[in-house]
Amino acid sequence: MSLLRAPVTRRVAIVGGSRVPFARSDGPYATASNQEMLTAVVDGLVTRFGLEQPGAVGEFVAGAVLKHARDFNLARETVLGSKLAPTTPAYDIQQACGTGLQAVIAAANKIALGQSESAIAGGADTTSDAPLGVNDDLRRILLEARRAKSLGGRLKALARVRPGHLVPDIPRNAEPRTGLSMGEHAAVTAHAWGVSREAQDELAATSHQRLAAAYERDFFQDLVVPFRGLDRDQNLRPGSTVEKLAALKPVFGVDGPDPTMTAGNSTPLTDGAAVVLLASEEWAEQRGLQPLAYLTVYETAAVDFVAGDPAEEGLLMAPAHAVPRMLERAGLGMDDFDLVEVHEAFASQVLATLAAWEKAGLAPVDRARLNVAGSSLATGHPFAATGARIVATLAKLLAERGGSGRGLISVCAAGGQGVTAVLERPK
Repeated sequence: MSLLRAPVTRRVAIVGGSRVPFARSDGPYATASNQEMLTAVVDGLVTRFGLEQPGAVGEFVAGAVLKHARDFNLARETVLGSKLAPTTPAYDIQQACGTGLQAVIAAANKIALGQSESAIAGGADTTSDAPLGVNDDLRRILLEARRAKSLGGRLKALARVRPGHLVPDIPRNAEPRTGLSMGEHAAVTAHAWGVSREAQDELAATSHQRLAAAYERDFFQDLVVPFRGLDRDQNLRPGSTVEKLAALKPVFGVDGPDPTMTAGNSTPLTDGAAVVLLASEEWAEQRGLQPLAYLTVYETAAVDFVAGDPAEEGLLMAPAHAVPRMLERAGLGMDDFDLVEVHEAFASQVLATLAAWEKAGLAPVDRARLNVAGSSLATGHPFAATGARIVATLAKLLAERGGSGRGLISVCAAGGQGVTAVLERPK
């Protein structure tokens, strides 16, 4: 018996995107669940592109970082509550802040191999509706009571419950291996790279100004779906300036020398959802849809942020390794990119990543090409939604330039990971 031939890969088109305006934690979306937000953005795509019919979408891939037990089948439940046909398969994925981009890559791989013709991919996160866990000591007592063979045994176990056991476990923005928050890790890296406060504030102010300009020219008109009274990102501060940001006090690295990271040059806790519509060229052509761009190359990386060099292997520095590797494999240099999108978890992390790329031998990134429609410092950062937001934004930016073009995406993630990709428009 001969083996089946491996399929020839196909180009994967990015057809469109949909997201809700991002909201600050405990704000307008305080009672909105991950599923509710995901359903809103999926329905936005379904309505815009007429995807209600069975088989119109091959599958739905999505995830969330902060997830309730009730969200165990989040993607599938979203399908069942949306305008998509209930026969649409779905599955969950999670890679911290890289979730949205990794979902896009997972869906794209099946399209490239001919296993599906279209897919919707992305993610959602709410820090307002974060899951609260049962105190671990109480959990052990309850499990012991459940395993008891008699009523007396159950009562004996439950008699050990104390008032302190009723305090819930609240999710912490800290790495389990180090106990440090993402901001504290970023502060260590900022110090290691000598990133200045002024440079961080300038990057943050520019992000707000560029996002405001994008809204003013209606760039997001077909990318953002109004939700719960918001029609633009709540975190956006159009009047942000370096001078205003300079008045803020540092909030990370305050126990170390010369702290530089403030609430203004760091992303706030955010609620939101975003998805992308991907397809084969044949699928798009049959429906008269013009692809915005194509997803062509991608790379993931991880660093030893626990024992490694805080500069080279800081928690958020994996893209500093992924991008040079990806570009070498693709035969590209930084000068080959018309646009560069670097997720702005912190201004210091963006600046450290840019410096690390130069140290690795890549050409400096032209700031006029970096995050030209603003990024996470202005939009906010619902962990699993950010990757899909960036893919849709970059694809449209490339499309509106006309002609050929190429864009780079870089997303850092908790756990010392990074997800990177290249979008292109052919000649």
